[in-house]
Amino acid sequence: MESEWQGLLQEARELECSWQPQYRALVEAAYAEPALRALYPFTSHWALRFSSTTRPSLTLGSPCLSACSDGTYGVGTGFITPDLGVFATAPEAAALAVRHLPTGFGPVTLGRPLTP
Repeated sequence: MESEWQGLLQEARELECSWQPQYRALVEAAYAEPALRALYPFTSHWALRFSSTTRPSLTLGSPCLSACSDGTYGVGTGFITPDLGVFATAPEAAALAVRHLPTGFGPVTLGRPLTP
């Protein structure tokens, strides 16, 4: 998991796009939260999600953090749906995500290979 986090942090620091500052803040805020850092992180479309299993079979169920186009940060139960809240700062969004982690979500285990 730590290597996944380090890869995300490095990617967020090196991106050269208009979303880079927000995305970097989001990844760094999530990493600063021990409960989120203990989960397996993965991203898509500038959103940060967490799994209780590693690839290839990720386990969904945790809140999704997203960087919104207006400079705010969303937290939601679905993919890029900020139905739990929208915040001015990434640390606020990460803190809410921690409060909405399902009971017993983790520790992380190895994901099983997908079977045909």
